[in-house]
Amino acid sequence: MPLKTLLLTIATLIRNVTAANITALACLLALAGNPATASELPMGAMAEAPEVSEVLVRKEERRLYLLSGEQVVRSYRIGLGDNPSGHKLFEGDKRTPEGEYVLDWRNPNSDFYKSIHISYPNKQDREMASSWGLDPGGSIMIHGLPNEAGDMAFAFLGLDWTDGCIAVSNEEMDEIWQLVADGTPIRIVP
Repeated sequence: MPLKTLLLTIATLIRNVTAANITALACLLALAGNPATASELPMGAMAEAPEVSEVLVRKEERRLYLLSGEQVVRSYRIGLGDNPSGHKLFEGDKRTPEGEYVLDWRNPNSDFYKSIHISYPNKQDREMASSWGLDPGGSIMIHGLPNEAGDMAFAFLGLDWTDGCIAVSNEEMDEIWQLVADGTPIRIVP
């Protein structure tokens, strides 16, 4: 949508304040602030969301994408491990793995606000770590913020702070939890 048309639509919605217009205005303002996400659904539009066929993580962008085929359904800013560059090699290296995995189970009662397990390590990861005499590690998850963070939760947003997991806000974790089924493939790229 051209910027001039977008601004005129926003101005019209502001003049005619109704509940429906407030929702439409919120969606337009979100799109105006981030035109790269114009194909995404607005927050809370899960009832209309297409089925998520894949999760894509682009580590350098610090973004997690929910995809339905080639369409981006949702996009989230993420935090990674304290040592985010490169593929996870062994337990304790604080890296987020790279490769193709599956979201295979979930834990609503983890130490973080909800968590969905990533099937790391795969066969290749185990073989590589074994060739060096190392343990590849495991328990790599997509999760929300630490349950103990309380009023300090905001301090984690936008930072790399995990031991190799992929972190989002708690509100975003609620969406991911609802939109992504167990068995969904996840691809993590540099």
